[in-house]
Amino acid sequence: MFDDRKQNKSTKGKDMQTILELFESSVNKYATNTFLSEKIENKYIDTSYAETLHRVQCLALGLIEIGVQPGDHLSLLSEGRTDWVIAELAILYSGAVNIPLSIKLESSEVKFRINHSNSKFVIISKNQNHKVENIREELLNLQSVIYLDNCEITNKADYLIETLYSKGESILKESSAVLDKIRTSIDGSTPVNITYTSGTTADPKGIILTHRNYTANVEQAYSLMDIPPTYKTLLILPLDHCFAHVAGIYSFMGKGAALAFVQTGDTPMQTLKNIPINIKETKPDLLLSVPALAKNFRKNIEKGVADKGAFTKNLFKFALNTTMYYNAEGHNKGKGLKFMLKPLVRLFDTILFTKIREVFGGRLKFFIGGGALLDIELQRFFYAIGVPMLQGYGLSEATPIISSNAQHKHKLGSSGFIVDNLQLKICDEKGNELPQEEKGEIVIKGENVMKGYYRNEEATKETIKDGWLYTGDLGYVDADGFLNVLGRFKSLLIGNDGEKYSPESIEEALVSKSRFIDQIMLHNNQDPYTVGLIVPNKESIKQLVKERGMDLEDEQTQQRILHLIHEDINHFRRGGKFEGEFPERWLPSAIAVLDNNFNEQNKMMNSTMKIVRNRVYETYKQRIDSLYKSDAKNITHPENIATLKKMSRN
Repeated sequence: MFDDRKQNKSTKGKDMQTILELFESSVNKYATNTFLSEKIENKYIDTSYAETLHRVQCLALGLIEIGVQPGDHLSLLSEGRTDWVIAELAILYSGAVNIPLSIKLESSEVKFRINHSNSKFVIISKNQNHKVENIREELLNLQSVIYLDNCEITNKADYLIETLYSKGESILKESSAVLDKIRTSIDGSTPVNITYTSGTTADPKGIILTHRNYTANVEQAYSLMDIPPTYKTLLILPLDHCFAHVAGIYSFMGKGAALAFVQTGDTPMQTLKNIPINIKETKPDLLLSVPALAKNFRKNIEKGVADKGAFTKNLFKFALNTTMYYNAEGHNKGKGLKFMLKPLVRLFDTILFTKIREVFGGRLKFFIGGGALLDIELQRFFYAIGVPMLQGYGLSEATPIISSNAQHKHKLGSSGFIVDNLQLKICDEKGNELPQEEKGEIVIKGENVMKGYYRNEEATKETIKDGWLYTGDLGYVDADGFLNVLGRFKSLLIGNDGEKYSPESIEEALVSKSRFIDQIMLHNNQDPYTVGLIVPNKESIKQLVKERGMDLEDEQTQQRILHLIHEDINHFRRGGKFEGEFPERWLPSAIAVLDNNFNEQNKMMNSTMKIVRNRVYETYKQRIDSLYKSDAKNITHPENIATLKKMSRN
């Protein structure tokens, strides 16, 4: 068992039980420091720690004035902004519980969460208003809607947030006794929020996270990273998830550092386009990322380099390959004869990579990567250009951070080292602990483990046993003490002889190294061989067809495209350029090419952009079954040809 219960130097003797203590400690130390920064029209407007506390107290008193009581549940549905953080803190100061909702949810999903959580109040932004208006009559416990933006109020029970600020301001001038009384009733076991799982295979589960869950995980995060009070981050990730809460809001808050928000556009695409602009404007020191964002960043960098001409493109490629070879996996950078490359690597950094880093504002030290597994090739890319993307691992039930690579200690390809004050063990299917370097389920114990699932005692008992959280993820701890996460423990490929293997790393490699594969899901449930469902990269296929003067409606062209996809997979087999990366039995022997991609709308991907395997399997069960028929291994079988025919017509 990996048992790291040592006290981090930065937190020893200073354990804070509540977020209120953490916040007020920073207000006392860093009153004039900028805490929150939001772009209003064409300018970022800063709010200091002292100003934030004042606004939080006013809003908390305003909430109490309209009937919010300790223990009440309030849903918060908004894009990231200053009032999002102030609203959550105000909810906590009123003794209530925040139910943060993803802006990606549809009205029906919003309805389930508001009703299941028994939310009496909803705080909402203008872009999300319609999601509640559409279902208002179906919200069983709703008393009032609080609007973050000016609008015409048609329901007498509703309020503008500015009205609550004004109410609270008047009360605060007289006394803060109400807040003081509530504050004394809040301790480490008091819930902060209930954050819902994606719920794409069953009803979502509400994860209860307490004050001590959060403050403990913040302390654990400090064992991974140092955050000086001069640091700033741009919060790109949605604030409803606890990854942004801990690694962003509360870790920065505890150190007196600053949070900036992406400017919200009228549409999600417009907001996405604001990200690179806002990065340059805010010049962050640290960014939180997920693989989907990382891939977009890399794509934009490579496009920018290619636009400068063939010489720059070739120089960049040579510099990148040289630096990646020198860096190796990070912990062994420059070892052996590689040290001779150091002057060249430094030169490339000075003349090339320094300029590329200007894309990120010029001050970015590193990314923290969470969510799905991050391909090692992507990690090597960012490490080479001088802004390492440090892969971490966690899950919401652990508030969420369990491990991560850090600037001072990292190993590319791993999920990093275990945070302080956490016990971790690897178990087999029967719950027996396995020796180091053996693969099994990751199981943890610590103060960051959730209180349980809201109104779901059965699921809580299945997940937490004797204080140990069974993550459902497969992994092992290597000889250097780094955790390696391989995928979901319960989504393994299982051969007909009972041997098991995690599919995620193979899928990621096929997508990243094939021009023609956009998405892939592998399947093997005690079958004779592994099969794959492939979503083709339509843009790349159409570009190739255009370059070669072919006709996609022609069956010979369709067969050629399918053979190219097959060749990309065969590169991982014996004799291929990626031979030996994976055991051949787990590579797909038969392939179904699909018309539609996996996405959140069809419920085949969750909010963290992971494939929901059960949903995909249920949808394509007949197609999967057909891949075990006698002629299925022929890549050009009629169903695949039919898919490409459809593509030619779109």
